[in-house]
Amino acid sequence: MRGSRTDARVRRHFRVRKNVHGTSNRPRLAVFRSNRYIYAQLIDDDAGRTLASASSRESALAKKTLSVDTATEVGKLVAARGKDAGVEFVVFDRGGFAYHGRVKALAEAARESGLKF
Repeated sequence: MRGSRTDARVRRHFRVRKNVHGTSNRPRLAVFRSNRYIYAQLIDDDAGRTLASASSRESALAKKTLSVDTATEVGKLVAARGKDAGVEFVVFDRGGFAYHGRVKALAEAARESGLKF
């Protein structure tokens, strides 16, 4: 029996995670997209901790439906929180999702807001 779409995404994510590793100098910008929300975290894999995070579930964005515009707001928010935490450079982890649509909008908004990757 074939795996589900979720299983395929998880396999792609494992393939990417073999090579993408976040450090304290260059944390990993991890993105997760569900049907309803989008989440982004800046993760230091060496220490095993999250430096900053943002999601569309937060009170300012929770009333909006998930769209490219909402993903853009989350990207700006995680970039601003990353700057506050002293992060300038990141490695992007698309989480097995295609670099398209909402994931791409989040990444480009984070870039425009000052994160370099």
